[in-house]
Amino acid sequence: MTRETMHDAPSAAKRRPPVERGSIPPLGFGSARSSGPAAAVLLAAGLASLTLGLLSVLSAVSASVSDALTLSERVGELSGLTTASVIVFFGAWAVLGFAWRRADPPLERVAAAAAVLIALGLLGTFPPFFNAIG
Repeated sequence: MTRETMHDAPSAAKRRPPVERGSIPPLGFGSARSSGPAAAVLLAAGLASLTLGLLSVLSAVSASVSDALTLSERVGELSGLTTASVIVFFGAWAVLGFAWRRADPPLERVAAAAAVLIALGLLGTFPPFFNAIG
């Protein structure tokens, strides 16, 4: 057998149209992917960061919150802080991911909101900040 008989030449119907420079070709059946799942994970990360910062401040202010967050005596309150933040992250990601699975929220606004939440979370974990409050 020759090589030509083994493989058919690609037909004109199977060829993709050329893509212009700077344009993005659509995926699948002519529809682009929604930005909902990406927005969900961004916002979930922001909410988890805010949870970490808020619980850091609360544990510095209140001994009862610090005791409640202590899941392991060897680790201290940090075990509860990180566990709660991970639970918030995966919970928010699941809820938002399901709600926005086909939605197309504006990524710029979601990213800006996530950046603000992350900045507030970082501020809450900054020792001079939570020591000044406590």
